[in-house]
Amino acid sequence: MPHPVDVHVGKRVRHRRWLVGMTQQQLAEHVGIKFQQIQKYETGANRVSASRLWDIADALDVPVSFFFEGIEDGENVAATDAAEGTIPADLLGDKEALDLVRSYYAIPENQRRRLFELARVLSDVA
Repeated sequence: MPHPVDVHVGKRVRHRRWLVGMTQQQLAEHVGIKFQQIQKYETGANRVSASRLWDIADALDVPVSFFFEGIEDGENVAATDAAEGTIPADLLGDKEALDLVRSYYAIPENQRRRLFELARVLSDVA
């Protein structure tokens, strides 16, 4: 059974890779490994060594600490939010949510602000 920290780090790798629009194959080539290894990292099936995590962080243009963000709160915060119906328990694993974020940031800034305000108003109504 995978360790929860390995699962968390893997989810963060997948999350960042999706946000930058990179495939597992592209990440693997940049890091110098096979894409199957990236798959295993992303599921937490295999642990990522420190040096490999350094290379992945470089490829995804984030600090190594990015992969550990939110781990202090762990699954308790996500489980509480999911129980309250506010967000999915595994938001980082939701491809649709990440595609939405990527699309949102592709919108010009002035229009993005207007869209954000519209979403805020609509969520207050619901």
